[in-house]
Amino acid sequence: MTPAYFDLNLHTCRLLMREPFFAALSRRIDKTATTAIPTAGVRVNQERAQFELLYNPEFMAALSDEHKLGVLMHEFYHIIFEHVTGRKPIEGIKRIDNIAMDLAINGLPEMINKLPNAANPGPPMAGGEPMQAVIPGESHFADLPPCQTYEWYLEALKKMQEEQEQEEGGEGGQGEGEPGEGQPGGGDPFGNADSFDSHDAFGETEGTTNEIAKERLKDAVKKAAEEAQRASNWGSVSSQMRQEILDRIQARVDWKKVLRYFVKTSQRADRRSTPRRLNRRFPKIHPGKRVRRHAKIAISIDQSGSVDDAMLAAFFTELNSLSEVAEFTVIPFDSDVGEDKIFVWKRGQTRKWERVLCGGTDFNPPTKYVNENGFDGHIILTDMCAPKPISSRCQRMWMTTKAYADRPYFQTSERVIAIDC
Repeated sequence: MTPAYFDLNLHTCRLLMREPFFAALSRRIDKTATTAIPTAGVRVNQERAQFELLYNPEFMAALSDEHKLGVLMHEFYHIIFEHVTGRKPIEGIKRIDNIAMDLAINGLPEMINKLPNAANPGPPMAGGEPMQAVIPGESHFADLPPCQTYEWYLEALKKMQEEQEQEEGGEGGQGEGEPGEGQPGGGDPFGNADSFDSHDAFGETEGTTNEIAKERLKDAVKKAAEEAQRASNWGSVSSQMRQEILDRIQARVDWKKVLRYFVKTSQRADRRSTPRRLNRRFPKIHPGKRVRRHAKIAISIDQSGSVDDAMLAAFFTELNSLSEVAEFTVIPFDSDVGEDKIFVWKRGQTRKWERVLCGGTDFNPPTKYVNENGFDGHIILTDMCAPKPISSRCQRMWMTTKAYADRPYFQTSERVIAIDC
């Protein structure tokens, strides 16, 4: 096939046949042939607010099938890792950023032998040298371990650059982020290594367009992950990367905002007559009404030995700020309520977290206490490691860690929020 007529869309199904996750993601990513870039790259298309894979048809046609597959996976990982949007440097992407981003991808277990390397190079580049990807543990990066983040590799590359400058006595060194480019007599700690793909278009779009594209991408990755999960087949994607992808697409709830909203929706109003307010319907005949809104909130804190100290500390930190909004009654409990340790957390007070009990766990005692004492809302901080309790007369919410929220001991239709500890 003549390189000029190479259509990547006609090859992706075949190339990704054994990579169901990437095949599902590929169907949702536009692929556009262009001679404006020498190799391949991803960007946000400004007109369509969609992620787009650009490729030079001559470049792609010259690659082996194994390397074509590697390029596709490499580009998809750029957008999964948000190199195109959220993590790109504010001042723009430099050569050192290009290399760090590629190292973060090319060292993954699923990328082994899928990209041009010293043992299996790609076609000649513009300078006549055979194409080689930058890979941790190889060539100039032999001392760098695989499976690190872009930020980790960026710091490691900067250190390599500084060490090179010190060896040269500080003269003729490279400017930060641009090693070896046009500097008199300057050695380059990275040699002639460079990104084999194009990152030039990473930063072309900003603002609303980027946000729309990110939401669309998140939906695309989520659907691709769901397909892979249903089929129980992620292809070569490692278990660690599989979990990271699932973590990235999971909706993250700001538990502090949820807690404030819970307090707000638990507020009740007291109406009192007052001659100081004018009655709108019967002015100067009947007194007006003064409305005071307040929330009587119970905070039941599981003090059993299985509850993490970090969870208690995080919760107390937020309660300190919430005390500016409402008054709380704190109810420590384990297998029973520590009634002598119940206290009212007054508005404006700050307190340090403390553990006052350390037994088993039973949610019925604090629920009974709240039901009998006329509270408007009930929040239970716990690891949820006990049977489901009796019903609550007021709205009830559970707060726990992500691990326990994902695998609760019992099922409930009440809201369960994970705390960031």
